[in-house]
Amino acid sequence: MSTAGAASRAGGCLCGAVRYRVGMPALWVAHCHCSMCRRAQGAAFVTWVGTATDRFVLESGREVLQRFHSSPQATRSFCGRCGSPLFFESSRWPGETHVTLASLDDAGGLEPQAHAYWNSRVSWCEWHGRELVHVEPDQGGSD
Repeated sequence: MSTAGAASRAGGCLCGAVRYRVGMPALWVAHCHCSMCRRAQGAAFVTWVGTATDRFVLESGREVLQRFHSSPQATRSFCGRCGSPLFFESSRWPGETHVTLASLDDAGGLEPQAHAYWNSRVSWCEWHGRELVHVEPDQGGSD
């Protein structure tokens, strides 16, 4: 069952200490290739879901949530127990809270619409609108 039209989506960190809920529909969904996101995620890019701040609710974990000011305008929030990157807020986008798509319990129907900061991408990352190879690693506990 697709939940693309659901009124809200729940999400949280890897250890479960931080839980949140965001109102739907999302404002946008995009892959960000900027160098700060790459460093914060330890990955080639991060996929963000934009939601209105007044539709974001932190349900639990306030006491373990850590905030890092990655620039004078921006704050990144992550779980202080397990390190999961979760939220991004910036004065450049007032009234928005961005949540990592991967931290949602159900990301069904939330397909990326854009590549942000494409010109900052890592040199080996290509995207030409073609189908990507699907890789399913052995589930033998290497999570």
